[in-house]
Amino acid sequence: MSGAAVAHVDPRTALVRGVERLRDLQDDAGWWKGALDTNVTMDAEDLLMRAFLGILDPGQTSAAARWIRGQQREDGTWANFHGGPGDLSTTAEAYVALRLAGDGPDEEHMRTAAAFVRAGGGLEATRVFTRIWMSLFGLWSWDDVPALSPEVMLLPSWMPLNLYDFACWARQTIAPLTIIGAYRPVRPLPFGIDELRSGDGAPRPRRSLRDWPGRLAWLDAALHRYERRPLGPLRRLALDRAERWIVERQEADGSWGGIQPPWVYSLMALNVRGYAIDHPVMAAGLAGLDAFTLHEDGERRIEACQSPVWDTALAVVALADAGVEADDDAMTRAAAWLRDEAVAVPGDWCVRRPELAPGGWAFEFANDHYPDVDDTAEVVMALRRAGVDAGPEIRRGVEWTIGMQCADGGWAAFDADNTRRLCTELPFCDFGEVIDPPSADVTAHVVEMLALEGRDEVAMRRGIVWLRDAQEDDGSWFGRWGINHVYGTGAVLPALAAAGVSPLDPAVRRAVAWLRAHQNVDGGWGEDPRSYEDPAWVGRGASTASQTAWALLALHAAGEGSGEAAERGLRWLAATQLPDGSWDEPEYTGTGFPGDFYINYGLYRQVFPVMALARCLR
Repeated sequence: MSGAAVAHVDPRTALVRGVERLRDLQDDAGWWKGALDTNVTMDAEDLLMRAFLGILDPGQTSAAARWIRGQQREDGTWANFHGGPGDLSTTAEAYVALRLAGDGPDEEHMRTAAAFVRAGGGLEATRVFTRIWMSLFGLWSWDDVPALSPEVMLLPSWMPLNLYDFACWARQTIAPLTIIGAYRPVRPLPFGIDELRSGDGAPRPRRSLRDWPGRLAWLDAALHRYERRPLGPLRRLALDRAERWIVERQEADGSWGGIQPPWVYSLMALNVRGYAIDHPVMAAGLAGLDAFTLHEDGERRIEACQSPVWDTALAVVALADAGVEADDDAMTRAAAWLRDEAVAVPGDWCVRRPELAPGGWAFEFANDHYPDVDDTAEVVMALRRAGVDAGPEIRRGVEWTIGMQCADGGWAAFDADNTRRLCTELPFCDFGEVIDPPSADVTAHVVEMLALEGRDEVAMRRGIVWLRDAQEDDGSWFGRWGINHVYGTGAVLPALAAAGVSPLDPAVRRAVAWLRAHQNVDGGWGEDPRSYEDPAWVGRGASTASQTAWALLALHAAGEGSGEAAERGLRWLAATQLPDGSWDEPEYTGTGFPGDFYINYGLYRQVFPVMALARCLR
């Protein structure tokens, strides 16, 4: 979105413009979907996958390379979020993708990228997944990546480190990687990448058996020995089960989980197992990727995921907050679409909750195997605000959500009690979260939904206790799925208010004090993704529309919607609105994996400011 900011706009005028813009963005089918931007590893790995499968198209490669080059920073690196530092592994993968596109190692932009990789420790220091990609093409040795045996597929669900001990996004990635790791395929490229090596061949230190990292390092060494001569019948059984598990979980749109990592690994794993490119499963998977591909100005880029259910629920709530009637055409079309997206089939969550009936909603257009608690809570609240009869779907969604409460009283995103920390110590788990414990933002959304529904006082009160225990010493709450403490606090205070917690409650006052202390001089709020790793960044960052709105929603819930801090925030939103009623927000305010993977949700900059303006001006 472009254009000059509108100066001295009354917040009420900004609200009217914001609502009009939000209406314009609705699809004729009733849904909303903002573009979802991540980093260039999506595009690099798409090209690498196509090279592996032998379907690399010159036109696609050229368009993707233009996008990748355009995202390179002046210092030659690629970052994981807008304004962030160069990332070693992202830069290495982008470099190799550009070599695929014909960029030579002696070109200036390539030389600076390679120098950064070498200075950071070279390929030797990149994450495991980067080195797995290089191993697929003979650019790294399979002996030097952690072993991942398909026999893990045979472990029962009660045994530690079984597949269901991992978060859904991790297990969907691990399953195909066990096949790839068993076959160790090598499909050479017409170039080498020695220029990315640091030359440091120092042996790794031996690990002690006195701690879990050391024990698991020894286990990895043992698995490497086993991989040289696996038990034939056991290996065949494990590979068959992994293949069947993958095929059974392909979604209607051809994806796996509606997200990029398991999608590309599943296609390669099945290809290794003998699935030709024209096999129906492969053809559906490759065709489905087209719907996740954006084309603009001769460039081609891949969305790591799509968020229509989430975006539509938020848009409905925003319009309702702004006074749009339930029988308005935009509302009824959106609600009808949401109702029809309800999941009514079992998924992996059944492993931990076998007696629980299906219900809920997923994040994407098609992801019936993995509905999530966060979307379900938000959709229920949206449907209650819209004029469509969705009673049965709401009832099933609420019951399913209650049944997904974890033993400690909180709620996680996709699974219940998925908290085995041992998984995080495995040698191949050096990137992103691999378990799905309860979080403050998801728990808050459920508490808010249950309060508004008037359902299950016991479950709701347990959730409130969990939230109180999770409050940080500084008064904020950690945000798992949004950046970061501004997001967590912006979710919790509205939930506590909906549940009847007094604005004078000490936990609420501490949170308000934190928000006031972290308001920027310009009146807005912002928080940099580096806050996940560096406490100095907590509550600090350039003001953004979505994060300012989260802070305003929290202040409003705490009875501070007309106070000085809120007034300054409202003025900032009004002053930074663009002529078309939107807001510009290049900053990433969504979280995939804290510390590793961040998201710029294209609709956040619209729905949350409309919510905040509407509630504070109401």
